[in-house]
Amino acid sequence: MSTDDQKADLQIDALKAAGCETIFTDQGVSGARRKRPALAEALSELVEGDTLIVWKLDRLGRSLAHLIDLIKDLGNRQVEFRSLQEAVDTKSAGGTLFFHLLGAFAEFERTLISERTRAGQAAARKRGRFPGRPKVLTPEKLVAAGKDLGAGDDLESVAKRCGVRPRTLRRALARG
Repeated sequence: MSTDDQKADLQIDALKAAGCETIFTDQGVSGARRKRPALAEALSELVEGDTLIVWKLDRLGRSLAHLIDLIKDLGNRQVEFRSLQEAVDTKSAGGTLFFHLLGAFAEFERTLISERTRAGQAAARKRGRFPGRPKVLTPEKLVAAGKDLGAGDDLESVAKRCGVRPRTLRRALARG
């Protein structure tokens, strides 16, 4: 349940009617969040031969990629999955096919997002903008770090003053 004032009675009644022995609820936690205490507890208690039943797919997760990952994990653990509202049941060939189709669409969506991201970054570079985190090690800091190291300061303390890890400073100095 996304908010504390929402009632789960309808969902709980449907789950009980479906034969659920144990019911977990995350009250006041959005289904869009990956970290939900009751979901984590439910997933940890499932063993081979169990079936995870949800009232509706969006109760398990809002992201298609997240749903696919969860269902794949359940399958690897020999745990079946069932969604009451969408009539999805991985015990059946049709239910399994449905999730394979969802997985294919999710992969297609991820590929499109990746392509759009790369195209947007290339367009930004053409306009002289460089997306990403700003460089912590400015040329001035690198010169000062080189002088400090030449004066005998140790790499760890110089890196700390520059706000980076020693390995990052070492690589930056090697690049020149």
